[in-house]
Amino acid sequence: MSTNLKLEDLQSPILSGGKTDERFRTVGVIGLGVMGQGIAEAVAGTGIEVIAVEKNEVRAKAGMEGLAKAIDLEIKRWGKTKADKQAILSRVRATTNIAELRNCDIIIEAVDESFELKRQLIEAFYSVGKDDAVFISNTATLSLTKLAQSSKRPDRIVGMHFLNPVPSVPLVEIVRGMNTSDETYALVKAFAQRIGKTPVEVFEYPGFITTRTILPMLNEAMHVLMEGIASADDIDTAMKLGYGMQKGPLEMADSIGLDEVLMWMETLFHELGEPRYRPCPLLRRMVRERKLGKKVGQGFFRYDSDGKRIVETALEKRSRG
Repeated sequence: MSTNLKLEDLQSPILSGGKTDERFRTVGVIGLGVMGQGIAEAVAGTGIEVIAVEKNEVRAKAGMEGLAKAIDLEIKRWGKTKADKQAILSRVRATTNIAELRNCDIIIEAVDESFELKRQLIEAFYSVGKDDAVFISNTATLSLTKLAQSSKRPDRIVGMHFLNPVPSVPLVEIVRGMNTSDETYALVKAFAQRIGKTPVEVFEYPGFITTRTILPMLNEAMHVLMEGIASADDIDTAMKLGYGMQKGPLEMADSIGLDEVLMWMETLFHELGEPRYRPCPLLRRMVRERKLGKKVGQGFFRYDSDGKRIVETALEKRSRG
């Protein structure tokens, strides 16, 4: 196969300092969407070089611009400095050629939650990359064992479920498929710690820990709103003050992206058949109306261009319906 293989050749569309371990010197990230940007920032922020692959030049440019904007927001909040931004961006290089990952020992994909797309990416990478490289999927719901079935190195396929915003959330779930080797797990655990994350080990099961646990709460909050029991403001206030949550469940859903929440719930409902994962009709309606949350400025709440919630008056809420 040609070593000039590009992501756009695949059948499915793609979204997406100091001395260090040689295996972690350069890490590949496939997909420069919101999650891919966060992963690239978190990795590059610890002094590791990142090669980020996107489908085409337009999306690669948009991904790099999104990464710069995300860091600018952190600078506004005193979370980073302009020097940090310069250092991070200097370590991230975007490309459209997956063959440029040939020398990477660690690859992280952060594309749409599509089984076929992720499977194709695994096969595409191992056609040009190192046989013993570790391929990490950022899937929230899909089976790592099934993804690895057609790979020539199923022992090197593992899950690493980051939570958004990646740079500031200290947790990462390391998900072992049935064929993931102990050596692979140990390497990925060391990598997680190298980039400042606390890893928890998860044995493959739909939804893992965080997704499986949080979705029923988000879904129930939507039912409470749909049934007219309380307003979105009061639901989130009750959960924040009553249970010490930083964000209420509805704002959390907005932050994740309502289309993502719906996709995850449909996958778990299909896999597990449990009624608690049946998506709330209100969620389906909002996704149909393209009210997807913070990324479009409108979800259960409204947001400005920086993703900050806009507090509305009672009159504005009534006029908006």
